[in-house]
Amino acid sequence: MLVILGYLVVLACVFGGFAAAGGHLASLFQPIELLQIGGAAIGAFFVGNNGKAIKATLAAIPGLFRGSRHTKDLYMELMSLMFDVLSKVRKEGLMSIEGDIDSPSDSPLFSKYPAVLQDHHIVEFMTDYLRLMVSGNMDAFQIENLMDNEIDTHHHEGMVPAGAIAKLGDGMPAFGIVACVMGVVHTMESVGIPPSELGLLIAKALVGTFLGILLAYGFVGPLAGLHEQKLEEETKMYQCVKVTLLASLNGYAPALAIEFGRKVLYSTERPTFSELEEHIKKSKTK
Repeated sequence: MLVILGYLVVLACVFGGFAAAGGHLASLFQPIELLQIGGAAIGAFFVGNNGKAIKATLAAIPGLFRGSRHTKDLYMELMSLMFDVLSKVRKEGLMSIEGDIDSPSDSPLFSKYPAVLQDHHIVEFMTDYLRLMVSGNMDAFQIENLMDNEIDTHHHEGMVPAGAIAKLGDGMPAFGIVACVMGVVHTMESVGIPPSELGLLIAKALVGTFLGILLAYGFVGPLAGLHEQKLEEETKMYQCVKVTLLASLNGYAPALAIEFGRKVLYSTERPTFSELEEHIKKSKTK
């Protein structure tokens, strides 16, 4: 909703200001120039990206118009799940969770937290490293290095749509200039017409530059920044799982291990110690 609201503010301020200054809004409606700018930008987008990048960008765009799912409640669910898993390990041994990590969807532990279970990426990340812990063949330093490499790979992969959208926005002012130049060329071909008609052609040509800049900085460019912010929020979940599992691997009790995870969260979503403790107590009654 914030994206749509922002777009409405941009349109209201730009076109409302133009109308308030005495401009005629109808003169800004140039569908041919919109076709030239938008079509050229989309064509360049397909030229400048491979199939994986195009697919990832198209898949990421709808999510930019939805609110963030990485809320305090989700993080408390995640940490409660890890507390339950690590508590079971402490009481019954590592082998006791083998069935849970092999089939999380059928696990009584994971099924208590559907909000986490529906994010198959974070579930796979967690179960993969729990499986390595069960194997007992790797020390904490090796697992930490592997976690860091996987998180870096995830982050770089997630940045592909942001980069593609940013480049798309960067090219639109140039395509606006192209549309403007083409309009000027058309105007120069018509120098014999009356001045009133000639002025109209020049105005139409200049709209191309205006539209290119407006689309770039008012509509497309901000989406790249928004995607980066959403990616940072998603990466924070991986970091929370990482430090919690490493703390457990280093011998800390489950209650202390999840405290490590709580501390890496952003302050806006980080639950207090009491909130998390109360949530864990409630989850035990499920």
